[in-house]
Amino acid sequence: MPLSITAQAAETVEDSPDYVQSLARGLAVIRAFDAEHPSLSQAQLAERTGLARAVVRRSLITLRHLGYVDTRGRDFFLTPRVLELGFGYLSASRLPELALPAMEGLVREVKESCSMSVLDGEHIVYVARVPVSRIMTVALGVGARLPAYAASMGRVLLAGLGDTALDTWLAKARLAPITAHTLHTRQALRIELLKVRRQGYALVSRELEPGLCAVAVPIRVRGEVVAGLNVSLQYRADAKALAMSTLLPALHEAQAQIERTLAQVGMPAGYARA
Repeated sequence: MPLSITAQAAETVEDSPDYVQSLARGLAVIRAFDAEHPSLSQAQLAERTGLARAVVRRSLITLRHLGYVDTRGRDFFLTPRVLELGFGYLSASRLPELALPAMEGLVREVKESCSMSVLDGEHIVYVARVPVSRIMTVALGVGARLPAYAASMGRVLLAGLGDTALDTWLAKARLAPITAHTLHTRQALRIELLKVRRQGYALVSRELEPGLCAVAVPIRVRGEVVAGLNVSLQYRADAKALAMSTLLPALHEAQAQIERTLAQVGMPAGYARA
């Protein structure tokens, strides 16, 4: 039987006999750990996941037996084996590998950091990054997640959705101000995303970080947006002008190079999605 879940079926899949609740709970425990919570007690995991402590305990016993978590006193932490879960995706999707030469050339030209991400629900997930220097307070690398609505790459990815998919995303998204400059109402965000769709790029200034400005373009395969590519720089008075005059033309060159490479290898649309 093919593994296919429609949007309507996804709403009731948790009631299906095919839904493996224990697997979902174990993954919820893994996802509870992040940069701000590298180690957690059983009680803290129960609070962050919303699961009963007995359920968390069974999940932790299983995950520790499989080598995905370990303990230090009463606290639990993820082990490097968890990286295997994401490595399969990165190995199967050749997008980061194929995009890297163009990204490295872009960084050499503009002397600013370059990143690539894909859309995963309400977040973007970094799949490739060529840094110049760290300019954000959050650690960014492959696997890092940021809220899509406030990130330049998130906006080109969201703008690439069809009208129905975009409306559905906006209706379900949890929006909140991250800085004093963040667009966080559905109406304002929708207007901005339609603008991004028309102009083919997104410019985000101080919405995700007070000191950050970033410009992004979409990466398309057979007309479908499969990734976002951006360059970020520290905010200053002329940041927007610099982004438009220097960074955006260089981004467009890298965008064209990556899309030509993807077309040459025959990568199918949607193949790089998270």
